[in-house]
Amino acid sequence: MQTVAAVDNSVGEVLDYLEEKGVLDNTLIVYTSDQGFFLGEHGFFDKRFMYEPTLHTPLLMRYPPMIKAGSIQKKMALNLDYGATFLNLAGIDIPGDVQGESLIPLMTDNHDNWRTSIYYHYYEYPGWHSVRKHYGVRTETHKLMKFYGDDIWDYEMYDLVNDPNELINLYGLPQYKDIEDSLKAELKRLIEYYKDTELMKEDNPSQIYSDSYREQWTKEKINYVM
Repeated sequence: MQTVAAVDNSVGEVLDYLEEKGVLDNTLIVYTSDQGFFLGEHGFFDKRFMYEPTLHTPLLMRYPPMIKAGSIQKKMALNLDYGATFLNLAGIDIPGDVQGESLIPLMTDNHDNWRTSIYYHYYEYPGWHSVRKHYGVRTETHKLMKFYGDDIWDYEMYDLVNDPNELINLYGLPQYKDIEDSLKAELKRLIEYYKDTELMKEDNPSQIYSDSYREQWTKEKINYVM
């Protein structure tokens, strides 16, 4: 709590200074942070996994010339977008190798062509966090993750609308085949867009579970979901 109070006081001092100098309403104020930690969700602590509790980061922005006070934007923004946004506001051309997008369309509520999916990749394994390598795509309604390595090559797929806590893995269920194919196609597109193409290799089944175990679990999962 002392840390949070100190941050709050420091933000207040910055705002007071800008107001004193007469530039508060002509200054973009951005408040953000790192990802939050798990507090037992999925049996995890720390962060780094693509699950919802630690995928999100806070983003508060104040800029009266473009942002309406009290407005809330639910479109997907990335920390990759911050640099592009600052350059855009400063009137500087955004270099072609910058992967983020300027957030000005969201700030001005003019976002008809804004992104509808994001790409994630965690690859530090083995490492002291012991989080397995995985990558995936998140859309506004669904998520597909692939865990990979020498002994694992497994997918997880979730319906974020009806299962926001990501408790039921829908991957491989026949009734969700169209959604699965669509997410795989979008994942491939994003991998190519971000030039992370070393991951595009032939699928191999996981060696962690036996075929009989996986077959039985799939049958039970189908019955449970239906």
